[in-house]
Amino acid sequence: MSVNVLATLLVVAALVMPNSVVHLGPEKFLRIPGEAVIGAALMLALPRRPRIVLAAVSGVALGAMTVLNLLDMGFNQYLGRSFNLVLDWSLLGDAQSYLEDSLGRTATLAATAGLIAVILLLFVLLALSTVRLANLLARHTGTATRGTLIAGVVWITCSSLGLQISGVPIASDRTASGLKIQAHRVADTLRDEAEFQKVAKVDAFGNTPGSQLVPDLRGKDMIFTFIESYGRSAIEDPIMAPGVDSTLDVRTKALAKAGFHAKSGWLTSATYGGSSWLGHSTTMSGLWISNQQRYRTVMASDHMSLTDAFKKTGAFDTVGVMPGVQKGWPEQKWYGLDKVYNAFQLGYKGPKFSWSTMPDQYALQQYQERVHSKKAADGKSRMSLLILTSSHQPWAPIPKMVGWDQLGDGSIFKGIQAAGNKPADVIADTTKSRQEYGKSIQYSVTALTEWLERYGTDDTVLVFLGDHQPIARVSGNHASRDVPVSIVAKDPKVLDKTAGWGWTDGLRPAHSAPVWKMSAFRDRFLTAYGSTPHPKKG
Repeated sequence: MSVNVLATLLVVAALVMPNSVVHLGPEKFLRIPGEAVIGAALMLALPRRPRIVLAAVSGVALGAMTVLNLLDMGFNQYLGRSFNLVLDWSLLGDAQSYLEDSLGRTATLAATAGLIAVILLLFVLLALSTVRLANLLARHTGTATRGTLIAGVVWITCSSLGLQISGVPIASDRTASGLKIQAHRVADTLRDEAEFQKVAKVDAFGNTPGSQLVPDLRGKDMIFTFIESYGRSAIEDPIMAPGVDSTLDVRTKALAKAGFHAKSGWLTSATYGGSSWLGHSTTMSGLWISNQQRYRTVMASDHMSLTDAFKKTGAFDTVGVMPGVQKGWPEQKWYGLDKVYNAFQLGYKGPKFSWSTMPDQYALQQYQERVHSKKAADGKSRMSLLILTSSHQPWAPIPKMVGWDQLGDGSIFKGIQAAGNKPADVIADTTKSRQEYGKSIQYSVTALTEWLERYGTDDTVLVFLGDHQPIARVSGNHASRDVPVSIVAKDPKVLDKTAGWGWTDGLRPAHSAPVWKMSAFRDRFLTAYGSTPHPKKG
């Protein structure tokens, strides 16, 4: 008897399970699943062999749906969106790599093995449960038939009258509606792929001659920098904002003392909580690259990136510093970068800081020594793309600033890393995660602006921004996708070009500062600095 009860509870729980952590609650499981009523009617009508086959297949299918619900929970919690059955399998490998960097290889292998075992056990238990319940119905046909009819009438009544418990409808069709949503998502993804291929072929500046691209920035030392997870919540959340806002104010004053001034606004990122490359490519392409398929489409196209626009002028050498890149990076071609320094080409001998291969301060010093301090070839100017990583989750341990002339090969960070928080301690504590996230943003902003204060020239123009908001556990379940963006320069003519944008003076954008889609930045920037549109049509 107890086994039958457990089988019933397991099947019902799987049928009514929501796909979001914020919707989990006891009232979600006190529902009548319509799928169970229909399933019971089918089992009663079938002979033994088809009944057992259908029950086993239904159990496996219910297990698959449960796994998809759990994946939706994880993706909604970390990336602010549901799992995409077509596109997102590759991200599971990235998640495993992230765990390995944060928790170590042994713990990650153990967690992976445990997860696989749990999933297999779930499939087996649900299949056995549905078969057991189907046989139970067959053994008690009369009682089961009456019970099924009563359950069907109750379900229809509750559904028709909209009866609820704590705001949750008693009549549930969660699994059926979930399957419908998954089917629509797959169809929409395939349709979007075909439509986006056409969109990517259209480019307002695609046929613009190099001589007509960014003429107002010729001779400038141009730097674009992304700060990992630098989101609006860092500036406006009551836990993170006090420290971050204070740092932004202090650094604004320090830069002003050095002759630099800034304008800041907001961009709405194409991604949330992760998948930073979607934010990078959206900013640089002027296209809304919100999933992996769109990313692959653009990377294989000749749609001009903002960085490639500088290369096409013939007046700029282009270089990338990517401490987060630890394998081949074919995207270099699309970005139009003549040279890229990855994690293994910056001479770092210090420890990793969880996922981050090296502190931002060290990466910036290496940029200074290997690139910025040297003149570009043939009298050209230089355009640089820097991707900073120290504010990547899990925000433990966090580097600390050291004397710029003490950085050496990075060995100085061994003691700092050893004395820092353990990733497992921060990951498990929401409040601590938010606090440490704020500290990591303070560190990254300080490192970047101190570098500019120390090494920037009269011709340096720095554009820096966040790639996305941090995960929902830090930014909140209903946080926007906005990220700060700033332009910093000594030459007043550079900032004068943005006078019509309505951006805020300083490094901290006002709450009321304009919000653009991240995909709008490329064309606005190109236009502001004198580029002439010559559209390329698909």
